[in-house]
Amino acid sequence: MGKFTKEKSVRIALIFFAFLLAQCALQLPPGGGEIDTIPPDIIEVFPEDGTTNYGRNYFELRFSEWVDKRSVRDAIFISPAVDGLLELNWSGRSVRIYFPEDLRKDFTYVVTIGTDVVDLNNRNRMAEAYTFTFSTGDEIDRRVISGKVYDPKPDGIMMFAYKLLADTVNPALHKPDYISQTGRDGTFKLLGLAEGAYRVFAVKDEFRDLLFQAGQDLIGMPFSDIFLAREDTLYANLNFFLTDIDTTPPRLLSAVMTDRNHILLNFSEKIDSTLIRSDNFRIADSTSGENYDIVFTYKGNTKPTEMVLVTTDSFKVDNKIFLLADSLRDISGNLTIYDFVQLTVNDKVDTFAVSLYKADPGFGTNQADFQFQSFKFYFDDAFNTGEVVSAVTFKDTLARSIPFSINFFDDASFEIIPIIKLQPSTDYIISFDMLKFVDAAGNKADTVIQYKFKTISGMDFTGLSGMVTNIDFAKNPVLVLEPVSGSKQRYTKNISGSKFNFERIQPGKYFLWAYLDEDSSNTYTHGWPFPFKPSEEFNFYPDTLELRPRWSVTDLKFQFR
Repeated sequence: MGKFTKEKSVRIALIFFAFLLAQCALQLPPGGGEIDTIPPDIIEVFPEDGTTNYGRNYFELRFSEWVDKRSVRDAIFISPAVDGLLELNWSGRSVRIYFPEDLRKDFTYVVTIGTDVVDLNNRNRMAEAYTFTFSTGDEIDRRVISGKVYDPKPDGIMMFAYKLLADTVNPALHKPDYISQTGRDGTFKLLGLAEGAYRVFAVKDEFRDLLFQAGQDLIGMPFSDIFLAREDTLYANLNFFLTDIDTTPPRLLSAVMTDRNHILLNFSEKIDSTLIRSDNFRIADSTSGENYDIVFTYKGNTKPTEMVLVTTDSFKVDNKIFLLADSLRDISGNLTIYDFVQLTVNDKVDTFAVSLYKADPGFGTNQADFQFQSFKFYFDDAFNTGEVVSAVTFKDTLARSIPFSINFFDDASFEIIPIIKLQPSTDYIISFDMLKFVDAAGNKADTVIQYKFKTISGMDFTGLSGMVTNIDFAKNPVLVLEPVSGSKQRYTKNISGSKFNFERIQPGKYFLWAYLDEDSSNTYTHGWPFPFKPSEEFNFYPDTLELRPRWSVTDLKFQFR
């Protein structure tokens, strides 16, 4: 009995010892307690920031809490770039990172730990990138480029900096010489830069391969290359907007008849339907050799990559029939000269009348402006647009007619623009006699749709005025008053002198920013990565503006640079 007890005790002790070893080997945070909302931080590094004559082949990090090891590996960026894989050796909350090769002599190295690092407790991300520098020589390069990326989700965007030896930098082919990452507010710093010229890109690098992939990654171009002289220490306010670089022409993927009159088209990407008309398409019966025209085209209530064609011809289901398309343009301006797909034929009869599915402003709005207001209407089927003018009436509640003009977007949507100024705090009705909205199958509805709205009083407007300084008025500056939320109107103003004045502004919170419209396009130009075309320079007023009803903000001073 004693022998059995002794063996059992030894076995239990061995199991317990093995359990302790397993716990030491696993990366586990302490359990229990309140939900962790505090982001991890780096509390110690080796070598210390600014160390010179560093001769070892590793550096060390100590975190404030347990972190995910893989996230740390993916978040380490070293400038100048090193070839090969880093080796990570963990001990608790500390890690030693070994370089795969000997470091260059008399070079400043910049180590950046990006915001992709997350803790184990609640997957909290680091609030901002952590950067430190050391040198293998006697001096540290201390020049800095700083700025901000303005984006709805600005954290974690990669900053690619290239030292310009020739104008051949292509971010799709060349990895950057220096790297950093934006923090939660979109700000960044590129540290440890040597004297010279630099080109900086902001890249939402989805695969973290340090290369820009068009169609996958968003990118921001600088308004200029940056030259850092020997006496320079900081270049500030290098700002970026991100954009999608689309170089691929659209493709027609499918054409399916939903009934004998309607053909649903699906494209490889979003199409600019406002530029497409019926003569962009043709139907060819390869069996009989006959060709057929398209009657109407429209976007309708379809997916972003879809649109609808309308035909009045009949087709034989057994014949091989193709839809031919010419001059298709996507929203980036890429053009497909010729494309075709086989048409899936359907002889089902269309029995549905045209209906109104969307209006802008929305139905029953009491926020319509009595000046400069247009009313947009979107229908679910095409109709003869020549009949629309006689089918629409625009009146006030005293039945007095309001003169208007109509602008068609396509064969199923249009906007109505009052020719005279409306009255404030007044009810109006726009009526549609649906008997005159006849589709290609002859369907029509014996009903009148009434769109009722009320204009604002005009008493609650606000305003903003002031001065812009340190700006080049020869470069056609444009001021933009941008709503913080998307529900408000956006206001723009070209300025030729330092004073500006925004009037009749809807109350709310706004950002104020300005850009130099050098190409006079009346829109901000994002530039191009390769061949390089700079963006237009812009800057934001540092504070959010809260514009209150019946109270204008005056004497605001906006320093552009």
